Amino acid sequence: SLRNAFRHAQARKIEVEIRYDAEQFRLRVRDDGKGIDPAILSGQGAQGHFGLRGMPERATLIGGRLEVWSEVGAGTEVELRVPASRAYASSQKRSWLSRKFTAKA
Repeated sequence: SLRNAFRHAQARKIEVEIRYDAEQFRLRVRDDGKGIDPAILSGQGAQGHFGLRGMPERATLIGGRLEVWSEVGAGTEVELRVPASRAYASSQKRSWLSRKFTAKA
């Protein structure tokens, strides 16, 4: 989504918001660019372009949900939500990086 915003939106401003809590992880990318053609949003897509079409499928594969809002001339917002149970590793399966930066008591 972020790559699409840089490559296609012709935006002056692109915002990325990451929120996480006990219920879910949320990633939102918002721009003030030219928006997305409604035909592309409806799933018809552009010839040879599969990025936006494949994003909901990839979100589903990780147990999440993807929503896209766009209006021609008014920008686009893409939001990924993943339940905490799928987004965060359990404490027993923490990554080596997480263990490295955890203070020892």
